[in-house]
Amino acid sequence: MTAAAPLALVCGAGQFPLAVADAVTASGRPIYLIGVRGAADPAISKYPHDWIGMGRLGRMLRLARDAGAKDIAFVGAVPRPSMSLDFIPDLRFLKLMLRYLGGGDNDMLTHFAREVESKGLRVRGVHEVAPGLILPSGVIGKHVPSAEAQAAALLGMEVLGALGPYDIGQGAVVADRRVIAIEAAEGTDAMLERVADLRSSGRLKTAAGKSVFVKASKRGQDLRLDTPAIGTATVEKVKQAGLAGIAVAAGQVMTPDLGALIDAADKAGLFIFGVEPSA
Repeated sequence: MTAAAPLALVCGAGQFPLAVADAVTASGRPIYLIGVRGAADPAISKYPHDWIGMGRLGRMLRLARDAGAKDIAFVGAVPRPSMSLDFIPDLRFLKLMLRYLGGGDNDMLTHFAREVESKGLRVRGVHEVAPGLILPSGVIGKHVPSAEAQAAALLGMEVLGALGPYDIGQGAVVADRRVIAIEAAEGTDAMLERVADLRSSGRLKTAAGKSVFVKASKRGQDLRLDTPAIGTATVEKVKQAGLAGIAVAAGQVMTPDLGALIDAADKAGLFIFGVEPSA
């Protein structure tokens, strides 16, 4: 019987690469990790692995093929490329970057995936290789959103969908049919801290029970390369911002430990609700 080909997993920063690696291994599939130096957690060394410098696309492709991989996945944050003494790309990556760096993140990632697949590797997403880490639809946990909170969640999804063509972030805070904040380059945590500041200063007077943090992918976003994510730290930030809960686009958002997420939200008195994304 022929052994299954390993999944090559390119690891950026954060806890998500190891969570995905653990889930893939638990499914019985072999795995081979490629850590981005300066970003990936050294703990990836618990699995077969190698390291690459930022922008070393050619080496990444060679390592994956030499490991016998047919599929490759990318998980974890990696800084957007910029010219510096710490960033020495190979010729293959340099050509790609110079051709598409002027575009937004979506454009860059789309062309990156095409380049990788043109070399014989199939790009896979977390939803394909570790579906158990993807948040489902409906109520997740013991707290149920009110009708007002559900209406706020739907509005947030509409707003994020409308902003998708402008390559703007994956999160928003909505209350009483009013958009309080949109996630931009600062990221989710900084946006939620901004909302907390608004509430503590008295500039945000909306009742907490009607305020919702909404997380979804950008319309047209390639989920294989940029899957939105939340975790227990997100729950803490949402609580500090005085919000009622979290609404996610079902099937589009991942978490490294669903049990820990539910436990944190239940203890914080927050709901988590999966909304079926519109077409």
